[in-house]
Amino acid sequence: MTPSALVSERLRSHRLTAPARTVTDAAAHMLAVQSQEFLAGRWALGIRTTGSPTLGTVDRAFARGELVRSWPMRGTLHILPARDLHWVLSVTAERQRKQVAARHRELGIDAELLGRVGAAIRERLTDGGRTRAQLLDDVASLGIDPAGQRGVHIIGALCVDLVLVQGPVVARDGAVGREQLFVLADEHVSVRSTPDDPLAEFFVRYVDGHGPASVADFAWWSGLTLGVAREALERSRHRITEVDDGLFVSAERPRRARGADDAVVRALPMFDEYYISYADRGAVADAEAMARIGPGKNGMVRASLLSGGRIAGAWTHSAAVGRHGDAPVAELFDTELDPGAVATALQCYSDFVTG
Repeated sequence: MTPSALVSERLRSHRLTAPARTVTDAAAHMLAVQSQEFLAGRWALGIRTTGSPTLGTVDRAFARGELVRSWPMRGTLHILPARDLHWVLSVTAERQRKQVAARHRELGIDAELLGRVGAAIRERLTDGGRTRAQLLDDVASLGIDPAGQRGVHIIGALCVDLVLVQGPVVARDGAVGREQLFVLADEHVSVRSTPDDPLAEFFVRYVDGHGPASVADFAWWSGLTLGVAREALERSRHRITEVDDGLFVSAERPRRARGADDAVVRALPMFDEYYISYADRGAVADAEAMARIGPGKNGMVRASLLSGGRIAGAWTHSAAVGRHGDAPVAELFDTELDPGAVATALQCYSDFVTG
């Protein structure tokens, strides 16, 4: 597979040239989109949806319980369809627990403590959701010091244990909502998907939204060991297609939109799956671009500008109170980029945030 063909197929798999009908369809296709930065995660769905979705479109999907945000893998926040939350965690939860076990021992977090906090929170959530600050107050009221990241780790563990999940977005007057209410997972997630083979489904769904991709890519994205990733491949071979040595795509590919152009400039959010979700990112960025986009020493991955499916710049935007209507600011790595095309790409994002 040539580099240009690889990029073209990834643009298609990522729904950047084959946008989904709705934001929930986009989420279902991608299975999980990185959402450590909440606004970025919502734009990741917006840019993958046809028409002119807005931030409100995505937030209403959270309010309806169609989307949730949690820690489904790698100890990192993702947006995913509510119906897929339980089976994904059936594959990844134990791996995540092992990865934080040493830190939990340092913080004095064990099964008994989590059970005690979980029981207390269940009682307090009978009348609706609670913000993170309120949950930390709940933890403190039980005589447990939430400082030193103890409270945050407790909340994360309760989400991995499927006690809690982040649901409806907390509105802010004149500003972008930046946090969600924590709600009881069993009550909030009313419909659950139950694949016959969750591990095989995990690999297939990753390839659906990210192919062409390798087993090593899947292992990095899922946080599973390479051995488990190889097992996932073997159990799903009848449902995927090998297009090159060790590179796989879905057996059913999304249809490219009429007139879709790989060369169009696109403004991707921070931590976008198109860049971050591979062990090897060289297909879409050269060494200089990767150094400038990240991940940096602080783990941040900047919002990027794509041209021809490759990273050719970065951009910034403030979602602070009173500033979400400000114009995004571009930083071009490729001086040959058409300023008008860049402006058009950034306007799509502005329309999403302010629409």
